[in-house]
Amino acid sequence: MNPPSDPTELARIAQRLAELRLEHRDLDVAIDRLHDNIAADELAIKRLKKRKLQLKDTIHRLESALIPDEPA
Repeated sequence: MNPPSDPTELARIAQRLAELRLEHRDLDVAIDRLHDNIAADELAIKRLKKRKLQLKDTIHRLESALIPDEPA
């Protein structure tokens, strides 16, 4: 996959990556706090972890889009 050559598109992807990374970090904090709470809702923790994995996949896909293909 070739990275976009349009500087506006590159900036948009970089901004989106920053937003996703921030949300990913925020989920880490939320999950840690729920684990510390004895009466934590296990379903809520599972949902947060699932969202965190989705974010990780999206981040990886966007990062891959920014990396130029190397000739074989």
